[in-house]
This record gives sequence, C-alpha cells and structure tokens, in this order.
Amino acid sequence: MRWQVNSEKPLYVDQWIDVRLADVELPDGSHLAHRLIRIAPGAGALVTDERNRVLMIWRHRFITDTWGWEIPMGRVEAGETPIMTAAREVEEETGWRPGPLHPLLCLQPTNGISDSVHHIFRATQATHIGQPTDAWEAERVDWIPLADTYRMIGEGNIVSGTSMAALLYMLSTA
Repeated sequence: MRWQVNSEKPLYVDQWIDVRLADVELPDGSHLAHRLIRIAPGAGALVTDERNRVLMIWRHRFITDTWGWEIPMGRVEAGETPIMTAAREVEEETGWRPGPLHPLLCLQPTNGISDSVHHIFRATQATHIGQPTDAWEAERVDWIPLADTYRMIGEGNIVSGTSMAALLYMLSTA
C-alpha cells in the first residue's frame, strides 16, 4: 500500500532543517496532513584497530539529556561526498586519521518522520595525528573492545541508534 504525496509546503526552513507539511493520500482515498523533516545526509565511520577495538567518543546529547558512546559522525557538507565527511569527522572528533574507508551500511534512522540518511563506513586502522580539532564534541575519546559493545548497548552506555546499528552489524558479521 503506497501513500501518495500530493503536495508539500514548508513550515520552517534554515541551514540545518526543513520542516514541511505534506498532503498525503492514503490507499483508501482519505487524506492525511503529515509533518516531515528534510535534512542533509550524515556520514560516519566505525574504525577498528588490530586489537579489535573500536574508536568511540563519549558525549552528552543535550536534546535527550543523555550521555553515551558513539562512533564519529556528522553532516555531509556541500561539496563533500559521504566518504569524505566520514574521514573528516573521525579526524575532527577524535584526533585519529582513519585508514582506507569502505562502505559498511546505509540507514534511515527516522524514516517515519524524516528523509535523513546515514552513510557508515569502516576502517581497520587509524593513525593518531593529535588532539581533536572539535574538542567540544566529546568528553572522552577511547578505543573500546568491540566485544564489549553488545553489553554496553544493553546497559544503556550506547544509545545512539546509528552507532548501535553499525556496532551490531559488525558483531553479527564478525
């Protein structure tokens, strides 16, 4: 059953977000006024090392007032490809330069309300290049044993859906 979008009108638009009202026709012919969010894609990386640890940041998210471990990730900027963004975000947020990046997975974390797409890449090595340039992004940067991340998700120490998806995918294919 496909929903038909007849029109969209902007409710609020700025450089980060585009909130819209859509006139959606349901399969039974009825109409629904549905809010949706158009947002730039994001990209990040799951970086592991030779000891099977994953590079993560410990950060506070003010919107949900929660702390948690996350993989480095950010918005794809104009003129960037997702793989360029993933490499830039790892460097800026952690101070580590990832080795060759390869696609891991692509997900739509909130597809019931938003068109946001997250491109996640994988690197199996990284080189320390200094302090993070975006020091305000994380309270801590650390290498976490990949095997511990399943438990950490269950304990609520990893709450980011995108980070969870990437880690659980890695664990399921290891």
